[in-house]
Amino acid sequence: MDRSPVSHRRRDLIKSAGAVTALGTLGFPAIVRSQADAIRIGHLTPRTGFLGPLGEYAVMGVNLAVEEINAGGGIMGRKIDLIAEDSVNPQTASTKAERLIERDKVVAIIGEISSASGLAIAQVAQRNRILFFNTGCNSDELRGKSCNRYMFHTEAANSMYVSACGQALLRDGMVKGKKWYSLTADYAFGHDLLKVAKRFMAANGGTFTADELVPTDVADFSPFLLKIRNAKPDLVVSNLAGAQITNFMKQYLEFGLPYPVAGFGFDTAVAWGAGKGNVLGIWPLVWDSKVKTPSAQRFTDAFVKKYGKPPENQAWGDYMSTKHVAQAMNEIKRTDSTKVAEHLEKGAKFDILKSREGYYRNWDHQLMQEMYTVTFKPAAEVKDRWDLFTLSPPVPAANQSLDLVRPSAGAPS
Repeated sequence: MDRSPVSHRRRDLIKSAGAVTALGTLGFPAIVRSQADAIRIGHLTPRTGFLGPLGEYAVMGVNLAVEEINAGGGIMGRKIDLIAEDSVNPQTASTKAERLIERDKVVAIIGEISSASGLAIAQVAQRNRILFFNTGCNSDELRGKSCNRYMFHTEAANSMYVSACGQALLRDGMVKGKKWYSLTADYAFGHDLLKVAKRFMAANGGTFTADELVPTDVADFSPFLLKIRNAKPDLVVSNLAGAQITNFMKQYLEFGLPYPVAGFGFDTAVAWGAGKGNVLGIWPLVWDSKVKTPSAQRFTDAFVKKYGKPPENQAWGDYMSTKHVAQAMNEIKRTDSTKVAEHLEKGAKFDILKSREGYYRNWDHQLMQEMYTVTFKPAAEVKDRWDLFTLSPPVPAANQSLDLVRPSAGAPS
C-alpha cells in the first residue's frame, strides 16, 4: 500500500496547467512531476506554550534529517516532502493528524513532546494504519496499555530516565533510608513520571516526605519552596517539564536551600535557558552533543553549521526518527506502514549516534538504547553558554545489557 499520491492542491495545479506542450516550453512539467513523486511525511510538535522551546529544536532536527536524506537519494529515489504543523494541544494534534493522513496522504507522522497529544496522534495513526514515530513523549503508558501496532518510540520512557538517574542516586547513597520531596508537572507526563519514581524509590528503600502537583502555568514557586524548607528533606526531586524546570531551579537557588536536587526528566534546552550557575544536581539525559562517537560528531557539526548552535536532545529525537523511517523504507523498498512495522519488529538495527546500535523492541516498540546522566559544573568552570554540565559514561555500561534501563515488561494491549 503506497501512501504517496499528490494532494488536492497539487492535483489542481496539474489540471490547471493546460497543454503539456505549453508547459514544456516553460519547463514546468519537471517541477510538477518532482512534486507528484515526493513521499510525504508529516511532522507535529508543539511550537508554542511551555514546551515550545523544545519544539523549536524538534523542527530543526527533522528539517536537517530531511535535507540529508534527500541529498542522499531520498526514499527509493524519491524526495521527502515534509509537511510540518504546530500540534498546540491534544485536540488540535488529533485534528491535524487526521488532516495529514486524509488530505496530505503522508506515509508517516513524526514528532510530538506532550504525552497527552502523543496519545491523541497515536489513536489517529492506529485507526488509519499509518506509522507514528514518537520523538518526545515519555509516558510509560504509551508503551503499555495505550501502545499500538503503528506507534514507535525513539524517545526514552519515563522508567528509562528514572533508571538512569536512579543508578547515580544509588551510587551516591541518596535512596535507602532517605526522605524525598517531589514536585510534579500536573499533566499526563508528570503523573506517569511520579508513578515510576515512587516505584523506584519504594523498591530501593526510600520514602516520600511529600509530593506536590504543579500546574503547567505556574511561574512562582515560592509557596513550594517554603514547604520544602520546612520539610527538610534529604533530596528534592523534580518531575517537572520544560520551562517549569528553569523557573523552579532559578528560584530554588535564590532561596539558598541546602538540599540536594535530582530530576527524573530533563532536556538540555532547559539548562541553556537557565544559564550558568542556575541549575544543580543530577539529571538523566537521552543524548547530548558531548557524545563523542563519529556519527554523533558528524550530526553535531552539521547542526552547528546550519543553525549556529549545538543540537539539543529533542533535535536528536526528531532527527533520528526521520532517519529511521527512511532507512526502514529503503531496506524493504516499501512505504506501507504495516510492512515497515513488521520489519522493525524483526529487530532491524540503527545507528543512534551512541556507542551501541539501537533497535525497536518488538512488543512495545521502544527504542532500546543507552542513557546518560549529567552533573552541573560550578559557574567558574563553565567555558560558554552551552558548556554547563559534565556528561556521564553511558548507562548501562558497555558490559551490561540494555535491559537494565528497559521499561517494565508486558505486552501492549
